[in-house]
Amino acid sequence: MDGRRLRITHRTGYRYVEPVTASFNEVRMTPRDADGQMLLSHQLQVSPRASVQAYVDYWGALVQSFDVHEEHEVLEIVATSLVDVPYGRPHGAGVGWGDLRDVAVIDRWGEYLVPTHLADDARLDPDRTAIVDELRALPTPADAIAGAVAAVRDRIRYDDDATTVVTTASEAWAIGGGVCQDYTHTTLSLLRAVGIPARYVSGYLHDEEEAPGRTVFGESHAWVESWNGAWEAYDPTNDRDVGSAHVVVARGRDYDDVPPLKGIYAGGASQALGVTVEITQLAV
Repeated sequence: MDGRRLRITHRTGYRYVEPVTASFNEVRMTPRDADGQMLLSHQLQVSPRASVQAYVDYWGALVQSFDVHEEHEVLEIVATSLVDVPYGRPHGAGVGWGDLRDVAVIDRWGEYLVPTHLADDARLDPDRTAIVDELRALPTPADAIAGAVAAVRDRIRYDDDATTVVTTASEAWAIGGGVCQDYTHTTLSLLRAVGIPARYVSGYLHDEEEAPGRTVFGESHAWVESWNGAWEAYDPTNDRDVGSAHVVVARGRDYDDVPPLKGIYAGGASQALGVTVEITQLAV
């Protein structure tokens, strides 16, 4: 296979201040089995033990849901996956600005053209309107995609203390810092503002270079797919093409469509146990 075989172990959960009598949870941690990426195995372990149901959501992600109806102070989740990732991702033939104004394109990808709460409307932000105008004036959408990434990377510095999962694109832009989801949301907000369909991708990231046997420790990752006659993937956080180091889990309009773990519970306050992701490249 021209690509990588990766073993991924994703640990997360909650610790509760007081015992919880019931919790209802959704997990999106299963790598996609599509578009050249092949899922070889996947296992979800939940403590306390629970019956897990699976379904595919509106955006095409596999969701594993479960309820816990016994008193517990800690909820622990471990997802273990083995996946083959293709070496490269496709590129479109390229489109013109007129192609993006075609009714068929707007109807097909309309959900990825409108602002969301997190990938908000850059046209309404005084700090970004000039950049939107500059991107619109570029010769092709491909130029605008590259320009949007460059603008985001010029503005945002990597800072894992600067933002949270509820930070909007305009807030990250004003702060001038953030993590992968902020790079992604700010890029999406610029692309949609100029009429380029763009979507949020969540997943995992191994080393850029081939590294059989090496385990990389990190968290979930996020990047952008923009439509340029076909969906093209780019990682604005690392300023690189998406390839065999990137494992796709879910796609949506923004982070709110694809959180690795979300749920509700009956009881006192909670705090995250923390997230650890271990990704190891295996010899094929």
